[in-house]
Amino acid sequence: MAKYYVNRNYTAKEMAKANISKNSKKKGGFFSTVKFIFIMGCACVLAGVASLQLYLSSLPPINNLEQFKPNIVTKIYSADGEIIKTFTAYTYEKIELKDIPENLKKALIATEDKNFYRHHGYDMTGLARSTVQNLMAGHVVQGASTITQQLARVLFLNNERTFDRKLKELFIAARIEKTISKDQILEMYMNNVYLGAGAYGVEGAAQIYFDKHLKDCDLAELALIAGLPQAPSVYSPFNNMDLAVKRRNQVLLRMYKMRYITKDEYTKAKDEKVKLAKMPQYYTTNKAPYFCDYVMKELEKLGFDETEISQGGYKVVTTLDYKAQKAVNDAIINNLRNYGLTKDNTQAAVFSFSPIDGKIIAYAGGKDYTKSQYDRVTQAVRPPGSSFKPFVYAAAMEKGISPNDMIEDRPVTLGTWSPHNYGNKYRGKIPVYTALMVSSNVCAARMIQEVGVRAVIQTARVLGIETPLEYDYTIALGSNGVKLFEFTRAYGAFANGGFVVQPYSVERVETSRGKVVYKAPKTKISHQLSMNTAAEMTAMLKTVMSNGTGRAANIGKPAAGKTGTTDDNKDAYFVGYTPNIVTGVWVGNDDNTVMSKIVQGGTVPALIWRDVMKVATEPYGKAEFNYPEVQLIPFAAGSNVKIIGGDDNAEKPKEEEEKPVNLDDVTAVTPADVVKNANKKNAEQPVSAPVAPKPAAPAKPAAAPIPIPMAVPESLH
Repeated sequence: MAKYYVNRNYTAKEMAKANISKNSKKKGGFFSTVKFIFIMGCACVLAGVASLQLYLSSLPPINNLEQFKPNIVTKIYSADGEIIKTFTAYTYEKIELKDIPENLKKALIATEDKNFYRHHGYDMTGLARSTVQNLMAGHVVQGASTITQQLARVLFLNNERTFDRKLKELFIAARIEKTISKDQILEMYMNNVYLGAGAYGVEGAAQIYFDKHLKDCDLAELALIAGLPQAPSVYSPFNNMDLAVKRRNQVLLRMYKMRYITKDEYTKAKDEKVKLAKMPQYYTTNKAPYFCDYVMKELEKLGFDETEISQGGYKVVTTLDYKAQKAVNDAIINNLRNYGLTKDNTQAAVFSFSPIDGKIIAYAGGKDYTKSQYDRVTQAVRPPGSSFKPFVYAAAMEKGISPNDMIEDRPVTLGTWSPHNYGNKYRGKIPVYTALMVSSNVCAARMIQEVGVRAVIQTARVLGIETPLEYDYTIALGSNGVKLFEFTRAYGAFANGGFVVQPYSVERVETSRGKVVYKAPKTKISHQLSMNTAAEMTAMLKTVMSNGTGRAANIGKPAAGKTGTTDDNKDAYFVGYTPNIVTGVWVGNDDNTVMSKIVQGGTVPALIWRDVMKVATEPYGKAEFNYPEVQLIPFAAGSNVKIIGGDDNAEKPKEEEEKPVNLDDVTAVTPADVVKNANKKNAEQPVSAPVAPKPAAPAKPAAAPIPIPMAVPESLH
């Protein structure tokens, strides 16, 4: 029994020891398992990293990456190479790395990727840190993109915040690093990164924000640009100047800490005030908005779908002269402001084209596209006033009437209509060309009575005025509304020997690879007036600008044109031309209310025309019209001279007794002159207009010029 108990006690001890040992083993097994899992996890991570690096290093290069060109959106260019519109507010200017300021390179590296020149396209430390943060948050909250990864995203991916996109970004970055050098990567990045306000690339950003080239920007401006990639819309100085300055100063601080700049440079740049470009922001992404709308309509007529146009990556080259377009934008704003016409309701429109080949040179359907997209060039129908009179006189020239024939400038009644001159001033018998020069209303009425309403309407029709015209004598004074586009096009026949051309805006369309898919054919041309009628009309309209109602539009070179003002001062026009360019200008209120009496065809519209044409005609010098000489004889008399509207025995008005004035003494109209004399003088009826002298004694008739054979419009045959 003793032995039994002893053995039993021993067994109990052994059992206790066994239990303790068992528990110890259990406890040790748990920690061993955790340790094992941790070690295996680390091994897997290291193996994964090693495998990833091995895989990334094995990726092939990207073929033709150096020739890569971003195909972001369709871009519309002016004829002189200026990007005037993109469909995502896109401005792109390529620049070589050697031309990029060192301070900008350092600023971007300090801000975006301080280890740029030491990694292989990806930063594993930063990647691990961001991965932990993203896993804890359950979604992507922090990025660790290197400059190479950002370039990969810009060129090949999108900005979607997903793990899948991040992985693709990593792979592509590795391939980029194997394809081109670090400097080439930095250059491509700087040329393609989006920097807000419609700018892709650092050169585009410099032009957008500071209206200067990158090489002309100082340290503070370069630091502001370098701070934009992180959040372009947030840090854009156009959107939030305070945040933009704060971000700029952060960039400067990083540059200072990395010893890229000195303390003095840091302090000076940090305190510098931002001087943004004066150009309105909308012009940076659409510098000719009304014109670009016209281009879009023309492209659609050519068979291009709207979606295809905006997203097809096309290069659309237009006919626009960007220098002339800038002159249009400035002329409208400046001249309206000079006359106190600053209300949104008061507008101006300008249309300019070549009468030779139809290319549209400049185009503005209003003064501010951001406030009104209504195109007053092609949509508004407004009466042109006296600027319609040239079509009456052109119909007369086609019927054989000479500029030197005489016409009665005295009251007339046509049915129930009795037009009158401004201030009831009448001059008696005056030459036809003088009647047009001084814009006599009664003479225009007598002339349409002479040639017939139908002939005037048909002349206007064949010259391109498609707006319905009333069969009424009053159209002689421009009572019928017209569109500025059609009206200006019609004047082109006077400039181009009687030929009417169809204006167009699209020169050619290229794909992103440079393949031309459309090239403009020769524009439609039709001969509607005789050469001699065009020559005679030009000779007469030249006098309007030299001695008549259009003196304010004088540009110091051969030009012809006509003013127009409605009786109630609701509309004011000036349409004129040189041998190479025709330009029409309209000024008025959108709601058709009365403007100030100082706003007439010979004031604001004429001054806008002058400012535009001085720039638009620069390439052509002082080109003269290639027309036969037309001799204008003052107050011709004799049996060979036709007298229109009259009865030689009729009583002559007293004004006929006045002596003619010396037209060389007449000065151009200025804003100050017009305001001062607003209640005394009408620009459409200058007091200084020439009048017929009373003959002292019978004299030998002046030799009349050799008659010029006349033709009629083709449509009237």
